[in-house]
Amino acid sequence: MISAAAAPDPFRFLEDAEEPATARWTEEQNARTRGLLSGLPGRRPLLERFEALLESDSLGAPAARGGREFFAARRARASQATLYVREAGRNRVLLDPAALDPSGLTALDWWYPSPAGTYVAFGLSRNGDERSTLGVLRAADATRLDESIPDTRFASVLWLPDERGFYYTRFPPGGAYDARLHRHELGAAWERDPLIFGGGLPPDAMVQADLSADGRWLVVSVFRGWARSDVHVADTRVEPPRFTTAVAGSDALYVATAGNDAIYVRTGEGAPRGRLFAVDPERPERAAWTEIVPELGATLDDVALTRQGLVLRYLEDVRTVVRLRRRDGRLETLPGLAGKTVTRVSAREDTDAIYAACESFFEAPAVMRIDAGPLGSEAALWDALPTPFEAGAYRAEQVWFTSRDGTRVPMDVLSKAGTPRDGTAPAVLYDYGGFDVALLPAYLPTVVPWLDAGGVYAIANLRGGGEFGEEWHRAGMRERKQNVFDDFIAAAEFLASSGLADPSRISISGGSNGGLLVAAVATQRPELFAAVVCLVPLTDMLRYPYFSIAKLWIPEYGDPADPSDAAFRRVFALPQGAPGRPVPGHADRQRRIRRPGRSHACPEVRGARPGGHRLGRAGAGPHRAQRRSRGRQAPREARRGTGRPVEFPIRLGRGLQPRCFARNAWTRAHASLTSCSLRAAELSRKKAWSASG
Repeated sequence: MISAAAAPDPFRFLEDAEEPATARWTEEQNARTRGLLSGLPGRRPLLERFEALLESDSLGAPAARGGREFFAARRARASQATLYVREAGRNRVLLDPAALDPSGLTALDWWYPSPAGTYVAFGLSRNGDERSTLGVLRAADATRLDESIPDTRFASVLWLPDERGFYYTRFPPGGAYDARLHRHELGAAWERDPLIFGGGLPPDAMVQADLSADGRWLVVSVFRGWARSDVHVADTRVEPPRFTTAVAGSDALYVATAGNDAIYVRTGEGAPRGRLFAVDPERPERAAWTEIVPELGATLDDVALTRQGLVLRYLEDVRTVVRLRRRDGRLETLPGLAGKTVTRVSAREDTDAIYAACESFFEAPAVMRIDAGPLGSEAALWDALPTPFEAGAYRAEQVWFTSRDGTRVPMDVLSKAGTPRDGTAPAVLYDYGGFDVALLPAYLPTVVPWLDAGGVYAIANLRGGGEFGEEWHRAGMRERKQNVFDDFIAAAEFLASSGLADPSRISISGGSNGGLLVAAVATQRPELFAAVVCLVPLTDMLRYPYFSIAKLWIPEYGDPADPSDAAFRRVFALPQGAPGRPVPGHADRQRRIRRPGRSHACPEVRGARPGGHRLGRAGAGPHRAQRRSRGRQAPREARRGTGRPVEFPIRLGRGLQPRCFARNAWTRAHASLTSCSLRAAELSRKKAWSASG
């Protein structure tokens, strides 16, 4: 086997984004690529149409507090999401990043309103670094308070009931690890904020917290990767809070939600599709838990509290179903949501109102308000965005195919109504396959030009994702990662054999973990793919833990520095004499496109500057998974941020040359790749719109 230390790597200098040689190399490749792209026939009209589709409003579910409804939205030509409040049916701007930074490089990362709606805590970052500086504003007049707390990346913010302060998570200065929970009083110096939880945790532990509406019960979840977690509970009436361990060290994931009378824990322990326990906060030990929602045939994906009971979001064959479990145990399906993907549910234990953000492949985002009163539930439209095309002109079909080991895998296939199923349509196949991320039907306006041109767009639900519970996730992680690659290859083969796509014109796309996916399958089965869009990938699996926050991903992939980690070496380690790696690292500023048409063709690599998963004015990322991250940061789609794309070709190692297209195939392939690239910009905006609330 070959080690990271022994691997020849002429591009090692590119690991340092600040290195002058990196900047020079990038600009040289940009110039080369622009020369290739600028003269492509039909490129300008296509780009103009994509831009028009991107310039539409976007909307997130509101958080209702004290008679005010707070929400984030991005208006048509805005670079970033803006925070609004709705009072008496009228919307008012609370925080517009563009007013703070006309360059468009400052982003709203997250926001949390206080219990009575008096204040909003928010996070802003610049240049896409997502490090976030926490600020506070007064909702009545949008006046900002003096609070400015740095290093609050992916923060949990838990307001105290009296609104005099909050618990929050913070990293050490400039750090990417060692997040800890602190308490802050408004007006106090943040440097003296007391540590509440986290001392003694390993650096790569991910901390997420929740607080009951009455402020008594503080619950901290400590995630060890994406398949295991611990839960700790404290009574805040005791100073300082003393935590009791509810569960720790188990080989299962536990997600806790704090209620006034109980802690609710969703887990896959003994139930891969998920079940729900009620935990007495005064006796939180695992042996005392009570199961209140057993495992069903569907995957229990999310839980929210409302005055009438528990809102449960299920995934049934990659479609969402939202149910209310009333306090007497009755289970009812909430109205107004059929046929839509519910991307987020916003509710509180002290009200009957439930807000559900929803969309579908060809329907723009909308928000439904459901009043779940004691006598039943009634749904009404809270807000909706117009769809800028005729949705009925397109079709979405779910198909199932068989992977190499016999596993049945679903896939959504999008096309224009009337597109023939005779094996002549070019296709783009997108995927991710990891980190418990579920790919559900999401609004994708920028695939419409590709469909109008006769193309097919497909999204498979590979193992490694969260569509079918924890077993499905674990079947695609660590030593089982090859299952993900096999599923993806089988998806492409199904498109070719079923007549859904032209076997000679199947392009594939994926970003971050999905970038690793498409790089792997392009290496294993290059003859299957006419073009590859490889966005911000992990392509140096021998050195990936050294970059950004990548040590957090070791539980998912394995540890290249651990000689005893056979799981990692079985999938990723290279034999002696293998060709060199293309570009080291997670390619934070890069995405690779294999350019067809010549036997010596180099893939074109595009990056976004400055830093992160970025593209264009609003960030980059492939298909947005309709799933809340819960504070655990995968190397995945849908990051916020901005940056001008930088484009450059590089030469991959032997065995990675693209397959030549048939005559006239390049124009269609370019349309495919452009569609993926611009769609990535659109989808990544949505993370901030589905705000923290």
